[in-house]
Amino acid sequence: MPAIESRSFSRYKSIITSIAPKKRDRQMPCVKYSDLEMALSLVSAGYMIDTAAYIDRKNGKIYCKSSELDEYIEVPDDVGDSSLYATVPGKHELDLGKRLVLRFTALELPGSLDQVYAIFRRQGAYSRYKDLLEGHGLLEKWYRYEEAAIEAALREWAEGEGFTVEPTGEE
Repeated sequence: MPAIESRSFSRYKSIITSIAPKKRDRQMPCVKYSDLEMALSLVSAGYMIDTAAYIDRKNGKIYCKSSELDEYIEVPDDVGDSSLYATVPGKHELDLGKRLVLRFTALELPGSLDQVYAIFRRQGAYSRYKDLLEGHGLLEKWYRYEEAAIEAALREWAEGEGFTVEPTGEE
């Protein structure tokens, strides 16, 4: 008797599957990684000027808006609508600031963590941190680590927002 039940179920399952509406494969808008990285840089430098970047959810086009450059840049009026545009986050929102520095330090210079905490208590921290790394021959390694972390964070964010990011080599 159990064999009959399982055969009946599989028969109904195949019927249901064949008549169920197919999910439409909605193609995700594509964004060039280099454009996304530039938008992140502009947004992250926004402490000097009020800057924001938005990605059109339909076509992947990036718009940058700046209080200093509004008269020179054409941005759609509805750019603030989060259902139509994704707002590009800054480095700190992606944990690419001090936390990234501390992770790298813990990996490469664990004995210098207290010194790095002290460095980041004052202005000009990144400059002094890079001096510390250069003294230990780790500056180039830091740049590679930071670059990889930025790319991973941007790709994860973009995919979470429904965008496909072009592979770095194909841009």
